[in-house]
Amino acid sequence: QVHVVESGGGLVQAGGSLRLSCVASVNLFSIYDMGWYRQAPGKQRELVAGISRTGSINYADSVKGRFTISRDNAKNTVYLQMNSLKPEDTAVYYCNARLVLGATMRDYWGQGTQVTVSS
Repeated sequence: QVHVVESGGGLVQAGGSLRLSCVASVNLFSIYDMGWYRQAPGKQRELVAGISRTGSINYADSVKGRFTISRDNAKNTVYLQMNSLKPEDTAVYYCNARLVLGATMRDYWGQGTQVTVSS
């Protein structure tokens, strides 16, 4: 059974920083595409940042230059370093582990971690 567990959320003032971590209990973590998503109250879940199994990275326009995603395959962990936080970054942040094998795709989600940025 796959478990995805996020940590590192909390309350921070605008302009501050947080580092989120996500550990996925999967075999062959290195072949998973990993992503951070967020969902604010009343809004749809959106992709914040993704890092593929090959190391390709993409960011939402709203976080470019402020957030950095990275992964440590030896630790089955993906990180999201969030700097210059803004109140609009307030949301529940979810980690996603995606396994793509040919035409088959499987998504595994964590329970989410709350990030609150005060103005």
